[in-house]
Amino acid sequence: MDKLERMKFLVDEVNKHNVNYYDLDAPTISDKEYDALYYELVDLEKELGVILPNSPTQRVGGDALDKFVKKRHEVRLYSMNKVRSFEDLDKFMHDMAEYQKNPTFSLEYKFDGLTIVIEYENGKYLSATTRGNGEIGEVVTEQVRTIKSVPLTIPFKGRLIVRGEGMMTMHAFKKYNKTASEPLKNPRNGVAGAIRNLDPKETARRNLDFFCYEILLADGKNFSTQQEMHKFLKENHFLTGDYFKIVKSCKEAEEEIEKVDEIKDKLDVMIDGMVIKLNETAHREEIGYTNKFPKWAMAFKFEALETSTLLKDVVWQVGRTGKVSPTAILEPVELAGANISRATLNNIEDIRKKGVMLNSRVFIRRSNEVIPEVLGLAEKYDNSKEIEEPKVCPCCGSELVKKGPLLYCKNRDGCLEQIISRLTHFCSREAFNIEGLNEKSLIKFHNDLNVNEFSDLFTLKMEDLINLENFKEKKASNIINSIQRSKEIELYRFLYALGISEIGIKTAKDLSKRFKTIENIKNATFEELVEVEDVGEIIAQNVIDYFADVENVKEIDRLFSLGVTILSEEDVSLSNNLKGLTFVLTGTLPNYSRPDMSALIEKHGGKVSSSVSKKTSYVLAGEDAGSKLDKAKALGVKIISEADILDMMENN
Repeated sequence: MDKLERMKFLVDEVNKHNVNYYDLDAPTISDKEYDALYYELVDLEKELGVILPNSPTQRVGGDALDKFVKKRHEVRLYSMNKVRSFEDLDKFMHDMAEYQKNPTFSLEYKFDGLTIVIEYENGKYLSATTRGNGEIGEVVTEQVRTIKSVPLTIPFKGRLIVRGEGMMTMHAFKKYNKTASEPLKNPRNGVAGAIRNLDPKETARRNLDFFCYEILLADGKNFSTQQEMHKFLKENHFLTGDYFKIVKSCKEAEEEIEKVDEIKDKLDVMIDGMVIKLNETAHREEIGYTNKFPKWAMAFKFEALETSTLLKDVVWQVGRTGKVSPTAILEPVELAGANISRATLNNIEDIRKKGVMLNSRVFIRRSNEVIPEVLGLAEKYDNSKEIEEPKVCPCCGSELVKKGPLLYCKNRDGCLEQIISRLTHFCSREAFNIEGLNEKSLIKFHNDLNVNEFSDLFTLKMEDLINLENFKEKKASNIINSIQRSKEIELYRFLYALGISEIGIKTAKDLSKRFKTIENIKNATFEELVEVEDVGEIIAQNVIDYFADVENVKEIDRLFSLGVTILSEEDVSLSNNLKGLTFVLTGTLPNYSRPDMSALIEKHGGKVSSSVSKKTSYVLAGEDAGSKLDKAKALGVKIISEADILDMMENN
């Protein structure tokens, strides 16, 4: 055997032992024997100057990356709706029975890590991306390559995109902290910091794992159940956790969830609940999605963790709408692996209701990695005292106005915290998405360039920015270019960016869908507004009040005069010629990639589904079409070509 043949043998041998150890949990050689094979391979690579594409030595990564590249997900990533009671879980399972006769449900761990999407082509690891906002993530291909439980090659040769959770096990966490110069607070932070580290070598030092739970795309494969997907993932050497159950009733689900709840703290991975999915996939597209969640899946969240600590102080902070809210400053305490020093106090009436006082011991609860909440008084002492409601704004000193239990600073144009909070919201990813403008930069813009209103951002020039401290030409150019790119914007994002009280992304989308233009929203009556789903009387009145303010209307007009353009439905959609039709794509098209064709179908009013059913209108088939084509023929679904669908788009 020559040296190159020996190298190929070692690559296959080490990869095989990695599968045995990380996937099957059944190592067949000792660590010492493994190390001997591994380092023999390293030495051969150095000697020959050759590194094979699937070599396990490449998991350590190369030099530190300059920056993360953004990538649009081919398949949108959704979050998971949650329930906390078995009554709500029972309702969800009964709802599914309306679509599927005698449904079964899969039950899996809800991992508490960092979501990662991995793509394979021709059986080889191709790329990895973080979840990001569900539509656009960060490319972390080299970081994820260092995770030894991520297979670099898989048996399946079709194009495959999977989703899972990057995890740092408790074992790896404790081992890392024994020698770390800066110990990690918890495994969740450990994995997030590792994946988002520009140096893949640092990622490798964390000794992460990847647990896979979802198939986003698998060319030529059609799964009838979640159980089949789970089996497919295991067959392709992905870790899936040591738990997967099929249940038929809420009673069975409740028994299983309670068992896991009792032992969750003894697991080597952090979980914060269980995921329940309709096992049968045939009706998933029909059941559909909300703006955030698949309706055919649910997460059961375990009871939030609680502890008590000393409430040392209360600070009052001003938000973008002028609302002044209290935050509790706590004696730092460990809770669910995090060091907690601040917690939410809603308003003065909430404070009085809970009976909490300065220098008192309070109960706090932490849930979903968000800022904890003060639940109530645990114990008061001789030096405990009432929390006083402020009379003036903590930022600008203006007299506060009280509306019900809430306090407001009315000094809109002279209160720095309000101004910066409004601008930060306006520039945020979900709004105008102006990259590079964080709170620190916006404070500098306000102080040095007199940026007070949204429209002031669109008057900035290169010469304004490069004269600022710490603003070099490249940074200034990037910000100016980002401001210019942001000028074309969808109606819902524009509406959200205005910062109208209680208007979140979903409500902004609902209003945009109903009224179509900003003028229609501006002129909508109270009665018309409350007809919109999830728009109650408070939100409706907030919208009325916002557009009744002459200064707000002037600001919107100034934005338009400076080049801001709200994309019309015509800009976003090309026609309604495919309205009411559902298409399934399979195979390789002659002139379009499948993502581009899917986007084109949607712009003409059609809908794209991943699976063929009796409700599928057409299957668009290219070369090397797989099982979806066979299923379409079996169901009698009409099969069309790229030329056919382009003709349909042009001619109704």
